[in-house]
Amino acid sequence: MNMIIAYDITDEKRLVRVAKVMLDYGVRVQKSIFEVELTHRSFRELKDRIEEIIIAETDGVKYFPLCEKCAGTVEIIGQGEFTDPDHEYYIY
Repeated sequence: MNMIIAYDITDEKRLVRVAKVMLDYGVRVQKSIFEVELTHRSFRELKDRIEEIIIAETDGVKYFPLCEKCAGTVEIIGQGEFTDPDHEYYIY
């Protein structure tokens, strides 16, 4: 499934940790926004890893699923790159 994930983390150390986790799954498109393509299993894994880091009372993470049709209609104005949803990502 294609997703846009955005987060707002109040503590800099947690912010860096969340960003590192996100880099394991997708591509940063803005400072706190990532495009990811996940299986249901990897989505659950990602959420579990994020939930271990954040403090729900002060931090926030939003997961926006994109249908295939929607993902194919992404428009970019100004700076930015199209992220090919068929591109392979390697998790180390």
